[in-house]
Amino acid sequence: MSTTGASADPLAALGSLPGVAESVESVRKAVDRVYGHRVMRRRSNEITSEAALRGARGSAALSGADWALEEVRRRTDFSADAEARVVGAALRLTAEAGQLLSIWRQSPLRVLARLHLVAAAGEDGAVGRPRQAGEPVDEPLIELPLPDAQEVSGRLEGLSDLIIAGSSAPALVTAAVVHGELLALRPFTSYNGVVARAAERIVLIGSGLDPKAVCPAEVGHAELGRASYLAALDGYVSGTPEGMAAWIGHCGRAVELGVRESTAVCEALQRGAA
Repeated sequence: MSTTGASADPLAALGSLPGVAESVESVRKAVDRVYGHRVMRRRSNEITSEAALRGARGSAALSGADWALEEVRRRTDFSADAEARVVGAALRLTAEAGQLLSIWRQSPLRVLARLHLVAAAGEDGAVGRPRQAGEPVDEPLIELPLPDAQEVSGRLEGLSDLIIAGSSAPALVTAAVVHGELLALRPFTSYNGVVARAAERIVLIGSGLDPKAVCPAEVGHAELGRASYLAALDGYVSGTPEGMAAWIGHCGRAVELGVRESTAVCEALQRGAA
């Protein structure tokens, strides 16, 4: 995303793109409905824990480790093979996200480095820092052209400046831009997908849209499917108004599907208590 131009608040300017306001309003209404559920008033901690587990499963699925929820729930060893490591990374990031909310607005680059460090726990190589010139990137499911290290550095600084400066943009818009920019840049040598989705989660929670972390967008991204996810990302990378609006709309639908998932959990808990 270019951070230059006439607008002093380029994130807010995206909110005026065709269809974006409708997506923002639809997401807000969906979030309000799940927060108003009677089970949320009594058992919100259980909903938060279940949303975290399901969100991690969805994020891992998009990075090629499409495990059944019950398999994720029962496993304790996430070091056996590449898929297990991806699932373990997604679980750790979901747990870590809530610990980084206070740091995000002051130092987003520090948070991103921490997220990569957590995701790549115990692995050798360029961990916890943006990649340097000539370093390869292990992100086989995203086949977009890879920006060079200099461009990555400049765009990360630009993104950081936007977050620190603050914006009047709706949370959905900011979250979608952070998510899309990190996928487009792939700033780390590994685990960029799960890091990008964890960063989206941080924005949605920290903005106050989803303060209890019960609307796992990762669930929705996985349900919409990898092909739809990558097609929407192409729109983001194009930089066109239509492409940006399509990506933001896609992220909005993902949040709404995450809301639907947690609503179903609320209903199941309510039936069990009846």
